[in-house]
Amino acid sequence: MRRLFPLPDPNDPAGARAAADREWGLDELADAYAYPAGERPWLRANMVSSLDGAAQHDGKSQPLSSDSDMRIFGTLRGLADAVVVGAETVRQEGYRPARARDAFAERRAAAGQAPAPAIAVVSASLDLDFSLPLFTSPLVPTLVLTGASAPPARVAAAEKAGAEVLVAGDGTGVDPARAVEALAGRGLRRLLTEGGPRLLGQFVGSGVLDELCLTVSPTLTSGTAQRIAYGADRAVPERFALASLLEEAGFLFTRYRRT
Repeated sequence: MRRLFPLPDPNDPAGARAAADREWGLDELADAYAYPAGERPWLRANMVSSLDGAAQHDGKSQPLSSDSDMRIFGTLRGLADAVVVGAETVRQEGYRPARARDAFAERRAAAGQAPAPAIAVVSASLDLDFSLPLFTSPLVPTLVLTGASAPPARVAAAEKAGAEVLVAGDGTGVDPARAVEALAGRGLRRLLTEGGPRLLGQFVGSGVLDELCLTVSPTLTSGTAQRIAYGADRAVPERFALASLLEEAGFLFTRYRRT
């Protein structure tokens, strides 16, 4: 894995060589992707895209991924308080509870975090299979974000399964800004969303996304797959600045922050 940006110090050629063409350790990745200090919530997204803009192939992101992409995926989870994901992605990707990892145990304990991030599922209808391990046997209780008009029977089913239901909208849907506030109110301020495209589109459209970690996969898919964010157009495109860039085997691991 090569570090392309920020560039190594030109006055330290040995350091430049050390930064190039080697596999980064998990501690190095964790330092590189650390959340900014501060008390306000920080929402970052982690997505993968093919060269021609597809976020999925055959409905899943895995065919676009790589071993290094999964290492960064695991690192971002290892740093997060909560992973926010849309209901359709839970169904399509077969989401399971986040697991505790020894590599991040000391870091998480020092930061006052639970052993693993909570999974927070965004769903208006609560059309979810509450018998799945995601709801019945997580290390940290799964959260369900929904609107005030969610079907009462489905709310009861979620709570019976052990999930905690958070209301983050006045109608059937979820307001993205209120979702962030609701999680922060539970002490979950280091937030990571893994999509899908519709949920990310809502976060982008509402202007609450702080950071995008985008893997550019050296693949072409054609087809009709969604792009990484889908939804209503923003009135004015929002500008993000490149914070870091890594490369391995043609995969680009980019990190952009809101300017």
